[in-house]
Amino acid sequence: MKANFIHTYVSVDCVVFGFEDDQLNILLVQRGADKKGVKDLKLPGSLIYNEEDVDDAAHRVLFELTGIKRMSLKQFRCFASPDRTKNPDDVKWLDVAYQPNINRLITVAYLSLCKVDRKLNNISKYKLTEWCPINKLPQMPFDHNQIVKESLIEIRQWIEFDPAIVFELLPQKFTISQLHKLYEAIYNKAIDIRNFHKKVAAMPYVMALEERQKDVSHRAARFYKFDKKEYNKRKTSI
Repeated sequence: MKANFIHTYVSVDCVVFGFEDDQLNILLVQRGADKKGVKDLKLPGSLIYNEEDVDDAAHRVLFELTGIKRMSLKQFRCFASPDRTKNPDDVKWLDVAYQPNINRLITVAYLSLCKVDRKLNNISKYKLTEWCPINKLPQMPFDHNQIVKESLIEIRQWIEFDPAIVFELLPQKFTISQLHKLYEAIYNKAIDIRNFHKKVAAMPYVMALEERQKDVSHRAARFYKFDKKEYNKRKTSI
């Protein structure tokens, strides 16, 4: 029998996490012009250029989005369902954006971390970039909602393997409360604060500072910082 091969294109899609106001956020971009007030948001991504491998393409997408040349980046899954490009609106957008004859669009998904306070709209090639709370994501094109769902599982595993990653979402100086809320947001569950203090006390790379919060209505909390040198020293000695 003659093999029924398909005309396949490969893309990358990036799930960029940020943390603000005790919420985990995803960085989305506008796919096209507004349609009756609908922003039509999606994950940032691109087909792969002829001279690129998938990692190159993912770094390019993030640079075009943020202006940062090197970000923490982790490839976590390939999405290749035949139903990825069945939606007529998605097929129409692909025809306009890339003009290919696509039978199957396979995407390699990455996750990355970025501080929310970066002024991305002045840098990004996209007309609109928006931090969206993960519990308020719109219905996105293709299988982007499923990609985000899978990325949450992956980031939890990433943090268990490399706890230093979590500090890329926090300001340089942070409170234990901020760190606690970040862990709760990532794991989507309440974490006992007393046990969490014990957990932090067992992290010698989380260093207490002399500084405390100012101009707050509650008791001023102490600031902490992540000591990367101490972390690397202990990691290499294991």
